[in-house]
Amino acid sequence: MLDATTRSGGTATASPRATTADLAVTASPATTAPPAVSTGFTARCTRVVLSPWSRLSLLVALLAGAACAMLLFEPQRLLTQGWPPQLSGAAAALVFAAAYGVCTVAFVPRPLLNLAGGALFGSQAGLGAALAGTVLGAGIAFCLGRALGQDALRPLLRGRWLKAADGQLSRHGFRSMLAIRLFPGVPFWAANYCASFSRMGLLPFLLATALGSIPNTAAYVVAGARASTPTSPAFLIALACIALPALAGVVVAWRKRHQLRRL
Repeated sequence: MLDATTRSGGTATASPRATTADLAVTASPATTAPPAVSTGFTARCTRVVLSPWSRLSLLVALLAGAACAMLLFEPQRLLTQGWPPQLSGAAAALVFAAAYGVCTVAFVPRPLLNLAGGALFGSQAGLGAALAGTVLGAGIAFCLGRALGQDALRPLLRGRWLKAADGQLSRHGFRSMLAIRLFPGVPFWAANYCASFSRMGLLPFLLATALGSIPNTAAYVVAGARASTPTSPAFLIALACIALPALAGVVVAWRKRHQLRRL
């Protein structure tokens, strides 16, 4: 609406309502700029945090912290001091299986844990707890490696040996992992992370781990349960079951040495 001056031939002026509307339209872009800048910064931070190398760094930090914790905890004390008296029966076996799985992720040797399982719970309960802990620890390590390390490390698989191992686990995952578990030689944690960095599936990995770990685990558990009678037939048979697969693994590796050299 024009004022009286406009009607009389003077200069036209805008009404207060129009002036307020123009100011609001002019100011609106400035008010929306900070959220756009904030969203862009958040997106960049998210990309950095979720990048392959950031996740790999987190994996290394977690494993280093777990290893340090195990050095302070000293799980070998289970062989000398026994299990806490507050736990007994099935509850103690379940807690031991959970602790077993965590300890294997933290690089504690499985033979030590298997001996402790036999010494604490006997042959049958000790074998069940040790196998459950084996599968649990393998699954945790596999999932950690697959989620935090695979994207960063797969582009680095350029060596002939690394490519050959990756191809074997990716194409023949179940039978390859079954052979690794049956014939000792490859450390438990190393096999877990190698499988997680390959294209092997989780279910074949866990199934091969469970089946392939039975003989060796049973031998160590029985040896731990019968350690008080080292001359008993059960203890001697357990020692033979520990030594024979190791010897067979050495023989197989010796016969395959020419193929390894050609890789």
